[in-house]
Amino acid sequence: MTTDFLSMDELKQKIHALITSLYPHSDPETLTQACFDAIGPRLNKDVVAPERLWSERDCLLITYGNSLREAGHKPLDTLQNFLHQKLQDTFSAVHILPFFPHSSDDGFAVIDYTQVDPELGDWDDINALSQDFKLMADLVINHVSSQSLWFRNYQYGKDPGRDYFVEADPNYDLSNVVRPRTSPLLRKTDTANGVKQVWCTFSHDQVDVDFRNEKVLLEYLGIIGRYLDEGAQWIRLDAVAFLWKELGTPCIHLQQTHDVVKLIRLLTEYKNAHALLISETNVPNRENLTYFGNSNEAHIIYNFSLPPLVIHALLAGDCTYLKSWMMSMPPPPVGCAYLNFTASHDGIGLRPAEGLLSDEELGQMLSTLESFGGKISSRTDAEGNAKPYEANISLFDAFKGTLNGTDQWQVERLIMSQAIMLSVEGIPAFYIHTLFATPNDYDKLETTGHNRSINRRNWSLSDLDARLNKPGGPGERVFNELTRLIKIRSAQPAFHPNATQFTLHIRPEIFAFWRQSIRRSQSVFCIYNLTDQPQEVSLADLNLISTEQWFDLISDQAMDDLYGKITLQPYQNVWLTNYCGR
Repeated sequence: MTTDFLSMDELKQKIHALITSLYPHSDPETLTQACFDAIGPRLNKDVVAPERLWSERDCLLITYGNSLREAGHKPLDTLQNFLHQKLQDTFSAVHILPFFPHSSDDGFAVIDYTQVDPELGDWDDINALSQDFKLMADLVINHVSSQSLWFRNYQYGKDPGRDYFVEADPNYDLSNVVRPRTSPLLRKTDTANGVKQVWCTFSHDQVDVDFRNEKVLLEYLGIIGRYLDEGAQWIRLDAVAFLWKELGTPCIHLQQTHDVVKLIRLLTEYKNAHALLISETNVPNRENLTYFGNSNEAHIIYNFSLPPLVIHALLAGDCTYLKSWMMSMPPPPVGCAYLNFTASHDGIGLRPAEGLLSDEELGQMLSTLESFGGKISSRTDAEGNAKPYEANISLFDAFKGTLNGTDQWQVERLIMSQAIMLSVEGIPAFYIHTLFATPNDYDKLETTGHNRSINRRNWSLSDLDARLNKPGGPGERVFNELTRLIKIRSAQPAFHPNATQFTLHIRPEIFAFWRQSIRRSQSVFCIYNLTDQPQEVSLADLNLISTEQWFDLISDQAMDDLYGKITLQPYQNVWLTNYCGR
């Protein structure tokens, strides 16, 4: 429910209740008003029905502000020009990864949330992009750079920042704390009040802020207000699962964290009724689903189990695990949606595959990805053991072959992975390098020494143009086919992010499911041959309605004999529909 369905009194009562629970020693009336003051004046009061929050026409592009470079031009200008020339009619939304001054992690160690990195451009460039696309901005909410004003002030005992960070006694047993890294949790820091140990979930340059302090909450509400004022419409809550710290707990998914998300949602919707919250929680599937709350937390959650399961299915030529997971996935609550992706600026998360892939299957997949040039990053578990956390590899190179080795079907597997992503229930999101079939960037990996750099190439526009315009080359084939599929998808009501989905049971080599539009006017049977061998599928097994005409959206081939068989070529995608409104 959006805040526009609440009276102002009801909205304040909900915020008051959350604040009373989160900050019992505060004056709830004063803090409630301070929250409204921090988020700032309202921008949009229009009532938005849940089914109108998104549609089949929505598709998100994920990119760094400097993924594309051109001599003499600001990277954000180069990005905007490329989007207008190549992708204007393809994507409705753009996620620009952190575009602020930063000290490490390619933007995720933010020095100043209020500034655009001058090497990229300025707020005018951000605002200009928001005029043509729904803009997603990162709220790096768990931590800040050790070079930020807040942390420098913390060291000197000054405001703002003096009491913004989590301290802990190194003698306290912190072994139960869940985190995705192997580095020490605490960082020794000299301060005006002596040596302190500060909490660093990710790296010692990324120092966790203390949301137990209501002043930190107000700081971040002000940052959200600024993003919305500058044109952002989607707010991505980065690493939000780790937000609240309580000694003696795992410090992940705490109830206080969920309450902060609820509070942010209420205030964000108050500020702009069209604004959406996206939770980024790279955790096992059941934990991830909790961030929908009771339709009162994130509007959209990343479908983190999809990437490892799709990759495994294509490497193994077997959809058993992918199909089992898909059958177990609940439809998102009303007013909520999944964000489907198969590649991102990070690696292929492995925790979301826990309980879904056996250790043997996972180990075989990781060995195969390593043989294709990938790297494996680890975390430390509660027993102090290093466990694989993510696979770092470009998606294109992840499909160099199968579990049996390399072959000639790399492009076809990449395209199929994206066709699956486009057709499953949710909003599709493409990492920009997938569109280009970008290979592993070993030079950047060697320069930075960070595994994730292997999939964070910075393309010069001239080199990219050469790749995309080389006849028959992987860049040209992938870019042209993926943009074609996106445009086909955008015209199909059955691909609405909340349209009905049923998993079909054919055989392990064939992954298939049925989508039906919300008004039941269209069905699409999505059928994928996961192997390098032709596969026959009996149309009678699909129970196609015999009074209607059926054709494949991808090949535009009519299906004349609804009781016959079709032969799927290696890695062929079929979107079989009865819809005539093309």
